[in-house]
Amino acid sequence: MSAIQTLKSWIGALTDLGLMLLALGIVCALLVGGQNIPFFGNVAGNIMTFVKELGANGLVGLIALGFILWLFSNRSMS
Repeated sequence: MSAIQTLKSWIGALTDLGLMLLALGIVCALLVGGQNIPFFGNVAGNIMTFVKELGANGLVGLIALGFILWLFSNRSMS
């Protein structure tokens, strides 16, 4: 059971790191005007495309957005 807890903590830590890098990429994109930033790429453009695709899918997009928000809000570092 210890291996599962260790794996969960590693996955949680990697997810947190990914979210921090995403936030850093968004801030960097806002500071330089949304250009293609080395290492981060076009973060703002990719997020806008993702939201546009969810919006184009109507109810299915809304359900997917709700599921994504639920995944991030109900996470706990066990």
